[in-house]
Amino acid sequence: MLYNWVEFNRALAHPARMAAKSGSFIFSYPMNPISHTAAGRSVAALCEVFERATRPYGKPQFDLETTVVDGKTVEVQEHTVWRRPFCNIVHFSRDIPFKTKQASPRILLVAPMSGHYATLLRGTVEALLPHAEVYITDWVDARMVPVSSGMFHLDDYIEYLIEMMELFDGDVHAVAVCQPSVALMAAVSHMEEQGSRNVPNSMTLMGGPIDTRVNPTAVNDIAQEKDIDWFRKNVLSTVPWIYPGGGRRVYPGFLQLSSFMAMNFDTHAQSHRDHFFDLIKGDDESAEKHQSFYDEYLAVMDLTAEFYLETVEKVFIKKLLPQGKLTYRNHKIDPSQIRNVPLMTIEGELDDITGVGQCKAAHDLCSKLPASKRAHYEQKGVGHYGIFNGSRFRKFVLPEILKFVAKQEPSRRSVMRRMGLDVLEDESSS
Repeated sequence: MLYNWVEFNRALAHPARMAAKSGSFIFSYPMNPISHTAAGRSVAALCEVFERATRPYGKPQFDLETTVVDGKTVEVQEHTVWRRPFCNIVHFSRDIPFKTKQASPRILLVAPMSGHYATLLRGTVEALLPHAEVYITDWVDARMVPVSSGMFHLDDYIEYLIEMMELFDGDVHAVAVCQPSVALMAAVSHMEEQGSRNVPNSMTLMGGPIDTRVNPTAVNDIAQEKDIDWFRKNVLSTVPWIYPGGGRRVYPGFLQLSSFMAMNFDTHAQSHRDHFFDLIKGDDESAEKHQSFYDEYLAVMDLTAEFYLETVEKVFIKKLLPQGKLTYRNHKIDPSQIRNVPLMTIEGELDDITGVGQCKAAHDLCSKLPASKRAHYEQKGVGHYGIFNGSRFRKFVLPEILKFVAKQEPSRRSVMRRMGLDVLEDESSS
């Protein structure tokens, strides 16, 4: 009923939103004399803030059309190179010479499947493009996946990651941002134990909740205070039949967004007040920054109920991975089996979602990995978002990632790439 109630209220608010949108246009139209008065600007600003606050936000686009490689601006095209019901892999193909492309490291960004779309990492992709062939996991909104496609468990997530490594013949550097760090470590652990030759060149974990017993945050406290039955009874809903995934049980994106907003309510409220006054003052640059951020932040996706509950229970309540109790397809995951894949962990000093030390704990679990294949970096003065986006990410974090990747790249060059053959072809050309 909750999901239907939300959809009903969205429909109910639609006329008022359209009226506000019209009001914003009328009172900001240059040919309207009122638009040049303080009263006119105030009404236009109020209408715009209301319209944006009540607008349903769909999946954003990456819109990365160009990048700069070796001082030259080149075109970038998106190609889907791998498809599954719940995830696609998108390749940002740069228009550069074949030899230059082959000489570039391949980086697979494993985006979080935690409520926001993969476009949340647009800035991360943009920063990496001048230096690498970038691929990203583009997770599919669960409400858009028909029930006939089956369920999606944490084991399926891990299986997807293993398939991805095999797709690249292991000739890729896997970079997991936040939540997928646990699944990526599980996938690599299993592959190493099985003696797979397709393990990635390296594994970078950014702000991942590897061991939530360390320096717990408010997010961890909530999980500890409630048992899994509470989450099952209070946060799940059924997708309405107006969507392709009608009838599927999900953790709705709007609930996740509500949780995010509640954690920093004062900050968000102040941000919207500032946006209102920026519009009145005509500070277009500040207003545009606010709009760009919230266009992404307010666009949320649903998660399958089974994946959400298993993640909450296994990662945040029972903390199975650091205790050696996490399993994949009934097979115990043992991170000490990781002996060949270099590991880098990255944390933010002010991270209030994944506390400092939770991601670094991965090094303790990979007890048999040589010290020469380890690296850890903590960025001062940034929170969770600043680990993978923003000016400090570009200035400080990105160079550390590139340095680590470059150090590992030569040792994992595949035979086919040395021969000048492109192992992974875009689906559009296959």
